[in-house]
Amino acid sequence: MSMIELGPSPARRTILTHRVRLLVLATITYNVVEAVIALSAGTVASSSALIGFGLDSVIEVSSAAAVAWQFSSREHEVREAREHAALRVIALSFFALAGFVVIDALRALTGSGAAGHSLVGIVLAAVSLVVMPFLSLAQRRTGRQLGSASAVADSKQTLLCTYLSGVLLLGLLATTLLGWSWADPIAALVIAAVAVREGISAWRGQDCCPPTTALAFSPTHSPGRAADSDACGCSPECSCCS
Repeated sequence: MSMIELGPSPARRTILTHRVRLLVLATITYNVVEAVIALSAGTVASSSALIGFGLDSVIEVSSAAAVAWQFSSREHEVREAREHAALRVIALSFFALAGFVVIDALRALTGSGAAGHSLVGIVLAAVSLVVMPFLSLAQRRTGRQLGSASAVADSKQTLLCTYLSGVLLLGLLATTLLGWSWADPIAALVIAAVAVREGISAWRGQDCCPPTTALAFSPTHSPGRAADSDACGCSPECSCCS
């Protein structure tokens, strides 16, 4: 058996970095469109849930922008140096997201901001529920392969936005069809708790275990296959593995 380093080659790292840039650009573009539609529809329908969803999209843009800034450099050493700052911005984005969700949920529970009726909002939430998981999965796999904690953290926020899309969709449908205005804020509070947890993890700067430090002992293992793997094989504290 031979000892083989699992890290991506410089050429592979360049490909993965380019992929992260494209995924972040797609995330920013989609969230800008989503924010405009949600805030407009929420204002028309007097829906605090839709307005909160639009604000969440703005927060997601700030998180993705931090990753875009990190990966804007062509130098690998510069990108690594920017990792910690990007994680801090993402952490603050998580906290802001949790704050907006909690405020919106409390408004709904007290009866002053229950989700309103909006066909546009229902369609938007349904589309986001389909689009966001693919963006999150693609970015998380790429971030793991690259060993980037910030890319993985941003993918988790995108996944959290997927949950919010589901909450918004269920809340609008429940309110429209059944009059259950309480369902949306209760689920939203659970999501807010998850956002705080992820924010704390990002703020602590629990770096992703770089694939370049992992070693495998296998007579059949090939470097090409290692580069395509998204498995960490490291400690539970690694943000890429959690």
